[in-house]
Amino acid sequence: MSSTATGGRQPILAAAGLAKSFAGLLALQDFSLTVAPGEIVGLIGPNGAGKTTCFNVITGFLVPTAGQIQFRGQHVTGLQPAQTARLGMARTFQNIRLFGSLTVLENVQVAAQLHERARLLPTLLGLPNFHRAETLARQQAAEMLDLMGLQAFAGQVASSLPYGLQRRLEIARALATQPSLLLLDEPAAGMNPSESDDLHHLILRLRARFNLTILLVEHDMRLVMNLCERIVVLNYGRIIAQGTPGDVRNDPQVIAAYLGQQQGEH
Repeated sequence: MSSTATGGRQPILAAAGLAKSFAGLLALQDFSLTVAPGEIVGLIGPNGAGKTTCFNVITGFLVPTAGQIQFRGQHVTGLQPAQTARLGMARTFQNIRLFGSLTVLENVQVAAQLHERARLLPTLLGLPNFHRAETLARQQAAEMLDLMGLQAFAGQVASSLPYGLQRRLEIARALATQPSLLLLDEPAAGMNPSESDDLHHLILRLRARFNLTILLVEHDMRLVMNLCERIVVLNYGRIIAQGTPGDVRNDPQVIAAYLGQQQGEH
């Protein structure tokens, strides 16, 4: 993609020629994308188009068959998820992956400890450095819960939360890792229009407060069209269109492959 897409700025994320095959089947092919700092970019397409595969490759959950990824100017192709997270890349999942037996606060506290480099001996002996780090992580976790409207549920077991609140908890946990790039996989899944609107405003507030760049996979077209500044459309693992919401909404390939189907469903 040309520098126009990033406004001439150094992209925070640059993927070039990414491909991923499973047993000879190409789930992702020739995927190239640059994302500028502060952008909100939507990734849409029919079920099975390769959206989650793309997220998994970018964040290190899958190693690409071909292609390269740069994050903040650093090559990160093939790094493990914990390594990309420490560099400032965080994500949520289409299928919620909370620590169901831990409390809401503990879920976020674990994430807040990502950058803690406490040595084994202070940890085992319970020395002051360890206790200070634990206290700081707990404070940071509590702040995230307050921000996400989850403070009242801090002591509850995560698995006991309603689905919508579990989605919020996943975002809180991702934010606790102090990311600069946040990848949201189906954050509005299962939400009604009012909840989707609340999510829209929340994402905008989070971007402003934490100076975030956001890459979003979502089936809620109203949310995508109103929230995203740029949209990339996948079909059968390939990009078939990209541009502003207006560009994408009127693209004949997109209408044929996806939006026509969406409209028929509603």
